[in-house]
Amino acid sequence: MVAKDKVLSEGAKTLIERVSAYLPDESIDLVGQAYRYADECHDGQLRKSGEPYIAHPLEAALFLSELRLDPDTIIAALLHDVVEDCGVSLDEITQRFGPEVSKLVDGVTKLTRMDDKLQPPVEDGGDPMDDAEHLHAESLRKMLVSMAEDIRVVLIKLADRLHNMQTLDALPPEKRRRIAQETLDIYSPLAHRLGIWEIKWRLDDLAFRHLDEEKYREISGILAAKRTEREDFIEKVTSALSEELTRYGITAEVTGRPKGIYSTYRKIQKYQAQGK
Repeated sequence: MVAKDKVLSEGAKTLIERVSAYLPDESIDLVGQAYRYADECHDGQLRKSGEPYIAHPLEAALFLSELRLDPDTIIAALLHDVVEDCGVSLDEITQRFGPEVSKLVDGVTKLTRMDDKLQPPVEDGGDPMDDAEHLHAESLRKMLVSMAEDIRVVLIKLADRLHNMQTLDALPPEKRRRIAQETLDIYSPLAHRLGIWEIKWRLDDLAFRHLDEEKYREISGILAAKRTEREDFIEKVTSALSEELTRYGITAEVTGRPKGIYSTYRKIQKYQAQGK
């Protein structure tokens, strides 16, 4: 049994504070239990970056708590690697946290195993590029099927990929580039399809940095120099739109955001192709 009085980390305390804002007390208690259980399961395991492994599922759960997702999704995010990395059975997860959590963890585990197949084979006589393209397409199709069955599986996988991208520097260069390209090909389009712009632009920019660091830094520097100007413009436009909507009796929240680094790069490419 996992000790219930185990001290929570600062990150776990933040998670509890966030879910306390919208979940009932019994669900908050289950989230705490799930964190302690995951922490115990991953005890002694380290990420490639050297940090304790529990930091990864915790960061995934923290991001999903920003989206105010249901308790089963938060709990499954905390537990999403215990089957693959700790040998925990789905039956045990079902007994501790219920069949819904177990189903979500199983779905994420299957997607993770597909990730492992995305590395092109290197046997003599094969065509790595054709195989890689086939596996990318196959993975995307299966993800979309999973999304149709339970969209929460894909949300957890997106949160998982986001933190993996944030810690990609710990991996060898060639693997970083492969994962970055995979992120642009599969995960960013999924985030776009779901309308989760926050995770889409983060994934895009993180992937772009590993695929073309020189261009990334160039555009990043240009955007940083004009940051105040861009923010002022967004504020001006959103205020004007809000006033017009109010004038016509429409209650709405108008928000704006500056273009990301990768999105700006793509826009530059488009303009260059048009001779602008």
